[in-house]
Parts: sequence; structure tokens; C-alpha cells
Amino acid sequence: MHIILFDGVCNFCNASINFIIDRDSRNQFSFASLQSEIGRKLLQQYQVPDTNSLDSVVLIKNGKVYKKSAAALEIVKDLNGLWPVLSIFNLLPSFILDTFYDLLAKNRYKLFGKSETCRIPTPQLRQKFL
Repeated sequence: MHIILFDGVCNFCNASINFIIDRDSRNQFSFASLQSEIGRKLLQQYQVPDTNSLDSVVLIKNGKVYKKSAAALEIVKDLNGLWPVLSIFNLLPSFILDTFYDLLAKNRYKLFGKSETCRIPTPQLRQKFL
């Protein structure tokens, strides 16, 4: 099982999680918000620094931690459809990819807003959230 940690109050992040859920037919991903107790424990367990101001999606896959654009590109590899083709962007240097990632992350609340509520999962989907 791969674990995705995300900003639980960010509308863009919540939409991204919904997008992943809808394309995860092999049921490979579990989710937790970065703000949750389990999210904070996983960050500590995997020694992800700067847990208080982390504004990155974090993927824990096979014991390895991916952050920012590396996480996003690793996630698309496991989605249904043509989405794995986007992993071609891994050919670009990470500092270029992360520059664009950081720009979006820095402005995500301004562009997409915040929300204290998110998708209400069905009982089947509820098991995907830690």
C-alpha cells in the first residue's frame, strides 16, 4: 500500500486526492492529511523534515519517501489510463520541476481556496483514509 500525505484544508489538494481515488482501480493508495495525528507520525517515522510548514504532497511507497514534483510524478505512474505518460517529465531536472511545484504550492490557497470539509467517503472509500 502506498500512502499519500496531503494538505487536508487545501481545495486543490482535496481535488487531487479525489482525482487519484477515481483512477486508483488497483486500490494501491491510502491517504492521510499532513495535519492529522497519523500524518504527523508518518512524517516523523520517515524522518521528513520541517513538519510544521510542509506544503508538499508526500508519497511513501515501498519504504521510500517522495516529495513535491517527485511525489506527483511517482503517483501518476500507478493511475489508470494514460496518466503514467506524464512520468516523462522525470527527464527534466528536479530543481526545474520543483520550481513550478513550489510556485503552485505557495499560491494554492489564493488560487483554489481552503475548506474545512472534504469529500464524504463511502464506507468502501473510508478504509483508504488512515
